[in-house]
Amino acid sequence: MSNRLLIVDDAMIMRLRIREIATQAGWEVVGEAADGNQAIEMFRRLKPDLVTMDIVMPSMDGVDALQAIREAAPNARVCMVSALNQREKLAECIRLGAIDFVVKPFEKSQLISLFEKQGRIQ
Repeated sequence: MSNRLLIVDDAMIMRLRIREIATQAGWEVVGEAADGNQAIEMFRRLKPDLVTMDIVMPSMDGVDALQAIREAAPNARVCMVSALNQREKLAECIRLGAIDFVVKPFEKSQLISLFEKQGRIQ
């Protein structure tokens, strides 16, 4: 049984890149969301093993979505994927329960490492 991933990013190109790398790492991408509201709804419906979450998005940002997901599912594993200039927001996300973060632009090897590490936790 493969690990299930929900990708959350408002940029389609980033979702495609993460999907490509996750698939190569043996993960099943069960959904993609473009904002925090979609992320929460899809998380509840799909119950993924891991969520990659952008911070800056329209409608609802990744910080608020992370908080809502962790309130609904305290054991949810969410990894933030955002730009380095969001350092304060990344720190806030870790305090709110994000398990890790990857800084954009990222190297393929960084995401592969994340997926391998999280896959072993299953």
